[in-house]
Amino acid sequence: MTAGLSPELLLSAYAQGIFPMASARDAADLHWFEPRLRGVVPLQNFHISRSLARVITRETYQIRTNTAFRAVVEGCADRPETWINAALFRLYDALHELGAAHAVEVWQGPDLVGGIFGVTLGGAFFGESMFSRAPNASKVAMAYTVDRLIRGGFSLFDTQYLTPHLQSLGGVEIPRIEYRRRLRVALGQSADFTAPPAATAQSILQRRTQTS
Repeated sequence: MTAGLSPELLLSAYAQGIFPMASARDAADLHWFEPRLRGVVPLQNFHISRSLARVITRETYQIRTNTAFRAVVEGCADRPETWINAALFRLYDALHELGAAHAVEVWQGPDLVGGIFGVTLGGAFFGESMFSRAPNASKVAMAYTVDRLIRGGFSLFDTQYLTPHLQSLGGVEIPRIEYRRRLRVALGQSADFTAPPAATAQSILQRRTQTS
């Protein structure tokens, strides 16, 4: 269903632990989900491998925040099958205008080669999707996103589901009841995604908690 779904109603759904997805890019309706096992990235356990650390150190990519939000969402939807339909594009645009949706962008010269976007509410960041058009670009986006969340006062990085890619970066699954508990705590916190100044490669690596 999409009728009457406003940005405010969508934020209310996130606060209750549910989120929408479309069955396909051309689908007219949205469906609501609340997984029995929820994917999260424990912020203090984000895993930066030695190979990823080398990529970050070389500073091959430039990192920006919220300069091309719609382009990041489009990059995430640019695949054979996607759950981001026209209604979600409109809703994410509206949330971004409200300051409740953000993107971390990975640039290589003039080209946007990776990124991640998500919705914020209190101290919770609901990571919606990421994409990569260059080696390790999405991993770099994750590293800078986690750093920004820590420095911005966030406590919950919700990835909705756990993929092998997210698991390799320290993502885990937690039961629904535990997720709801963490969500309640996060919603009571004050955090700001845009407050921290831009991070440097050196500061990212200084904050990493695991290297292998």
